[in-house]
Amino acid sequence: MNTDNINDITLEDVTSYAMKNADAIIVADGRADTYRALARRGLFAKLLDADGSYLDLIEKLWYHFNNSSDTVIEDYRVFIPTAGKFVGKYSRRINISFEGVTHVVQMTVYPVVSQEVYILLLDELDSSQYIDETLTTKKVSTIQNTYLFSMYVDLIKDTTNSISITELSDDVQNQQLKYSEWRMMIVNMIGPDDQAIFLERTDPEYLKKNLAVGRTSSYDCLMKNLEGRYIWVKLIFRRAETSNPDDFRFVFMVQDIHESAEELMTALKTYEDLALKDPLTGIYNHRQLETEMDNTIEDIRVNGGSAAMMILDIDYFKRVNDVYGHAAGDKALIHFAEVITDFISSRKAVAGRWGGEEFIVVLDNADSEEAISTANALRQRIEEEPFGKIGHITCSIGVTVITADDNVTTAFERMDKAVYEAKSAGRNCIKTVFR
Repeated sequence: MNTDNINDITLEDVTSYAMKNADAIIVADGRADTYRALARRGLFAKLLDADGSYLDLIEKLWYHFNNSSDTVIEDYRVFIPTAGKFVGKYSRRINISFEGVTHVVQMTVYPVVSQEVYILLLDELDSSQYIDETLTTKKVSTIQNTYLFSMYVDLIKDTTNSISITELSDDVQNQQLKYSEWRMMIVNMIGPDDQAIFLERTDPEYLKKNLAVGRTSSYDCLMKNLEGRYIWVKLIFRRAETSNPDDFRFVFMVQDIHESAEELMTALKTYEDLALKDPLTGIYNHRQLETEMDNTIEDIRVNGGSAAMMILDIDYFKRVNDVYGHAAGDKALIHFAEVITDFISSRKAVAGRWGGEEFIVVLDNADSEEAISTANALRQRIEEEPFGKIGHITCSIGVTVITADDNVTTAFERMDKAVYEAKSAGRNCIKTVFR
């Protein structure tokens, strides 16, 4: 245009100017999955091919992490066939990362008469104009990005809209996707152990029955993020308040709670260990050993089979404390527990500290012969093990087998009697009491 007088500017002038100045002009056919670039300038001369797949184009423009060229995992690409469908004119700003630089691009889409044919205009903007806006957006994103995914659901019409995947874009996706189809797509991103409950909780009839207007339902599960890694998320459904009580419209959100969930599970594991494990040696404590013994007896009573138990009493342990001190004695107990744990690691067995210098091992699927053989091998392993400045230590072992008529008390009494006989026989040996 060669005039500054707006009265002299014609529609043809504007069209010609736009054609010459738009960075990219693209025509696309969604049904045929093709596009053709009528113009490519600047960034787009390098970024886009002259023609190609329309879905690949949408993926290149959308399906990468915001401000990054890294693409998302295959599971999330189930949305690509619907992401390129536009109802009416559409315009949005997108960030495209190319050769390590983020480019701010304005995209405008014009559908062509109810067909899946579109005209796309792409213009790179001066990013310096958006520094303040970008800084503000980052502050907002600190909060918003805890929500990985959100959308609006109409159960009566079986539709979803306003789909937002925050790691892809700050804007919502203009998509037309049936809710019933969405459920079967997204279930593949849920952790295998959580898929059944996901399908139950997202079932339209379940939501209609269980969520009153204005009420929220949520539960935690594992879900793949865009990098393909399972993380803990909170799935949230809230029924929208509308003027029609027969409406069943919901806001659905996926909140990233992975960090807090990991912290919680770590704390729970700590408290679990305090409840189940001996604080000095880190193996089962007296209380948990009783539970393991009781469970083994009950299993034999119900399912049959065989099992055995042994108690190990460190020989002359008082002398260790008197000569080397209690700190050295504690180290010896820790080392002793480590030797037992390593020894049984390839066996179906559990071990714990009964108290003081006494330890118990419960052997599943072991008859009397195997119990004696295992006890002898463990006794020899301990005898050969060096215990630092203490040198070598030995232990006396009492062995018994478990029967269906046993309880913890009767089984322990036989085992305790056997270890007493071992110590009376000169120590560093095993004795058995089976009846």
